[in-house]
Amino acid sequence: MSESRWAQAARALKSNAAFWSLRIVDEQIDDHEVRNDVAQPLRTQRERGAMLTAWAGAGAGYAATTDLSIAGLQAALDIATQRALASAGASLSDHRTVSREALSGAYVSPNADQPLPTRAEWLARLAHECAAAKIDDRIVERTASVQITRTEQVYLTSDGARIDQRFCLVMPEMSVAAHANGDTQVRTLGGNYGTLAQGGVEVLDRYAFDGAGVRLAIDALTLLAAPNCPAGPRDLLLMPDQMMLQIHESIGHPLELDRILGDERNFAGWSFVKPDMFGTYRYGSELLNVTFDPSLRDEAASYAFDDDGTEARKQYLIRDGVLERPLGGALSQQRAKMAGVANSRASSWNRAPIDRMANLNIEPGTSTLGEMISGIEHGILMRTNTSWSIDDHRNKFQFGCEFGQLIENGKLTQIVKQPNYRGISANFWRSLSAVGNAGTREVFGTSMCGKGEPAQLVRVGHASPPCVFTHVDVFGGAR
Repeated sequence: MSESRWAQAARALKSNAAFWSLRIVDEQIDDHEVRNDVAQPLRTQRERGAMLTAWAGAGAGYAATTDLSIAGLQAALDIATQRALASAGASLSDHRTVSREALSGAYVSPNADQPLPTRAEWLARLAHECAAAKIDDRIVERTASVQITRTEQVYLTSDGARIDQRFCLVMPEMSVAAHANGDTQVRTLGGNYGTLAQGGVEVLDRYAFDGAGVRLAIDALTLLAAPNCPAGPRDLLLMPDQMMLQIHESIGHPLELDRILGDERNFAGWSFVKPDMFGTYRYGSELLNVTFDPSLRDEAASYAFDDDGTEARKQYLIRDGVLERPLGGALSQQRAKMAGVANSRASSWNRAPIDRMANLNIEPGTSTLGEMISGIEHGILMRTNTSWSIDDHRNKFQFGCEFGQLIENGKLTQIVKQPNYRGISANFWRSLSAVGNAGTREVFGTSMCGKGEPAQLVRVGHASPPCVFTHVDVFGGAR
């Protein structure tokens, strides 16, 4: 994007609103895929447009446009200003009390300028893994893909702020299905949605993409011969690729402040968390430390500023098991009169920012993986999410995994298929008895976190070590 063009455009815009902002987004997504040794057509999506936001007293107005001429931007700003003036009398808050510093800055993903492979090179790499997975006639489907997202964003305001952010995200995926005697078992790389990260081609190494075809095929065949997961209470060792889903559903969504205030009740649900819980409520055991951390530059949702121009930094949401801070951006903070974080985020140029997760992580503990396993007498290890269900208050949940392995007397034993577990969010996190050290921590991310009306899908990151939970209700799927 041309710096001078957007700066000149912002200086040319006029409004009688007390404050206005211009956010320009240019994004391209390319999907490369090989399925059963056949290259699939290239899927490319390109979006480019602007969101104009105006504040007039307590009223807010938004207008989006793909006309990026000065005349087009001015027309959108005029509409946003009219809407702000019209809504001032019905607003739930007084935005005039929000302190706004004219901050400027920039952010660039690691290796964003690194040349990426050509389409032919991507397809050759994907085809190799796809072909390598065909190790047995019972392997009936193999898919390998990589998605590349490049986003440039400029944010300018009436009080002189300018923020430039540039993102490059890579998401490698692999899925292998095995079938025999009426049973089908699937193993994936990260659950087919969790391997998103900022960076370049090195992201494939992080998720061990090379060699994944054979590894997943062996797992799928092993699961075909494995017994069903037994039912009953057990200690549960969740690996990082399943911890991602557990954090996302039973900590991330319940702590979104607009949801706590009731904004999402008729669509994505409310929360069991209430405003008066912050500062005193025991969310988990003393081992639970959860941070909002957009500063980890290789994680999926890292950034320097959110989409309302608030500078982002690491902050604790839960410390030593006690709830400290919600996931609320500037507007929600004002409405609730509570401190929050820089998480006002929009999925695209034609959506207004709302409270969203970004990088939501569990801080490492002190245990090695071996120590966690050896400390379990009657338990099960689960990895890689395959299904999830949680109630409208983000409290009662039931999750399923692709792969399970029993733990007896401190040793990994029988591999089992269709492992599932269920619980209640706060009770579950209070049962946390061991947290892996920094050497066991892994970073995952998704591009598919949905919320809002109209709907918005945003990218979210979760980093976590393996964790042990005691006396969890475990059960198997249908035989």
